[in-house]
Amino acid sequence: MLEINLSALAHNYRYIRSKLNPNTKLLGVVKANGYGSESIAIAKKLESLGIDYLAVAYIQEGIILREEGVKVPILVLHPQVEQFNALISNCLEPSLYSIRTLEAFIRAAKGTENYPIHLKINTGLNRLGLSAQDFKAVFKLLGSEKSLHVKGLLSHLAASDDPLERAFTQRQINLFKDCIQIFESTLGPIEIKHLLNTSGILHYPEAQFQMARSGIGLYGYSNAVKTDAELRPVATLKCKISQIHELAPGDWVGYNKGFVAKEKMKIATLTIGHADGIGRQYGHGKGVVTIQGAAAPIIGNVCMDMIMVNLGNIVAKEGDVVVVFGGESSESLTAELFAKGAKTISYELLTGIGARVKRHIIV
Repeated sequence: MLEINLSALAHNYRYIRSKLNPNTKLLGVVKANGYGSESIAIAKKLESLGIDYLAVAYIQEGIILREEGVKVPILVLHPQVEQFNALISNCLEPSLYSIRTLEAFIRAAKGTENYPIHLKINTGLNRLGLSAQDFKAVFKLLGSEKSLHVKGLLSHLAASDDPLERAFTQRQINLFKDCIQIFESTLGPIEIKHLLNTSGILHYPEAQFQMARSGIGLYGYSNAVKTDAELRPVATLKCKISQIHELAPGDWVGYNKGFVAKEKMKIATLTIGHADGIGRQYGHGKGVVTIQGAAAPIIGNVCMDMIMVNLGNIVAKEGDVVVVFGGESSESLTAELFAKGAKTISYELLTGIGARVKRHIIV
């Protein structure tokens, strides 16, 4: 079970808001099913808290929110041209990142008037975005176009969480400022300029412009230990002990001799596996769960539906609840610490939780 604590979400929202100027809008990123949690409940809670914007990666994610009654503006960060008509009919706002997507959206928007769009500028992440070489063509396409209204201009920081890359980040900020000047001198005032992500909000408050975007911070993580202490994890992953075994020296555990007991020991088999998002990289002690407030390392290879853990001296019984990550207990691991054991990050762990894991919303 994945518990989704909406009170923790509200706490994180208020903390991030406190880092912004009163007139700066806040966009909450709810892509990838709310970073693996539950996008509808997350979006509705953020809307009730007063979020100014939401963002999703793909158009279908935005359509789902609209069908559930979410009214706040929704930005689609990576829209695909074949769904532009659906985007328009659901009142979503596209982030257009290339000449190809801009041309296609102009065709799709014929018959509309002043449809809001955001233009994405590549300032150094080199993932999506218009380059300086594209600007002339952009201005030509938009020069007399009445169907569209450039509501936003955005870019994305590549290393705002890395203190060793401050010079690079500052170059991105300065380049974005230059692009704003070029676009506004040609197209006129643009209502919303936005650049900062969660780490940017924390480390570069001077670059707030009219809006800032927060994704992972809303879910309780910030890529900074000091700030993580101020946030509350929204998601807690739990499972149960299915069976307890007593092993003798030489006994195997799991497939392919993934673990061989060197001494007499107790192990527990848990109701979660790589089909649920706990990948094989967490095997062989790289992942640790919490049972009765104590750490129990994963042993052997992670199976599709199960993992096995070393109980050590833990007194446990079949049916007991196990905390994989999250929760308010100081003994349990955060998603960031759990992921670190396998040399990955909280984002990958959270967004990889499988669909068959039941989501339970805690108000």
